[in-house]
Amino acid sequence: MAERIWKAAGWMAVGLLIVLPGLSLVLQSFANSWRAPAVFPQEFGLRGFEIAFSSAGAIGAGLDSLAVASATTALCLVLAWPAARALAQCGIARSPLVVLVIALPLLMPPYLAGFGLTEWFIRLGLDATVIGLVLAHTVLALPYAVIILTFGFGSHLRELEEMADLAGLSRLRRLAWVSLPSVRPTLATAALLSFLVSWSQYGPSLAVGGGRATLPVVMLPFIRTDPQVAAALGMLFIVPAMLVLVWAVRSQRNPL
Repeated sequence: MAERIWKAAGWMAVGLLIVLPGLSLVLQSFANSWRAPAVFPQEFGLRGFEIAFSSAGAIGAGLDSLAVASATTALCLVLAWPAARALAQCGIARSPLVVLVIALPLLMPPYLAGFGLTEWFIRLGLDATVIGLVLAHTVLALPYAVIILTFGFGSHLRELEEMADLAGLSRLRRLAWVSLPSVRPTLATAALLSFLVSWSQYGPSLAVGGGRATLPVVMLPFIRTDPQVAAALGMLFIVPAMLVLVWAVRSQRNPL
């Protein structure tokens, strides 16, 4: 009985840690007036959303962020697939030294990574461009994709591909009918992480993008100056991330 109570208490604590920040964000986004020490807002309204969607330019910034994050995700998967497959076939994918080398870009603050890339991008004419932003975000998201995808290329996949070769399938059909369905759950996880890393980037977007109006760049100044507008932008920020998360969870159902 005591064990069940502790488990229930643990699940309640986890639930509160997940729900309370989101509930606070929702309240703040509708709080036209919320003065301390009041627990709840004194006045509700849509002022935050009106400013976010008009003067803050949330729609345009959100579309730019969505385009950059989608392109970054696609590029990460294309680059990570052969790299992860080669590492898995060599049997060194889980070596701590290999993981450390792959994860080196993650050890520095994102803004410093963007600042370092800016020098090269200016010389290449890629600064303040969408292509430059995608490449900068890829530098930070690619390690996640490579590390996650290595777990999808195990002996089970090799056996299935050998069976497909014996059945006379071409490489394209083997990829479409065997490899992709088998790796789909891992691929979905890698896509989710790549998207979230790109979607939430502020430092590289500011350094490489030349202040281009992506959603994090638009949202951050309001955190200090107008929390209600920041919360409204945060609500918009969460929606695409939640949709991608739902898609990734549904993709975990592997038919093979």
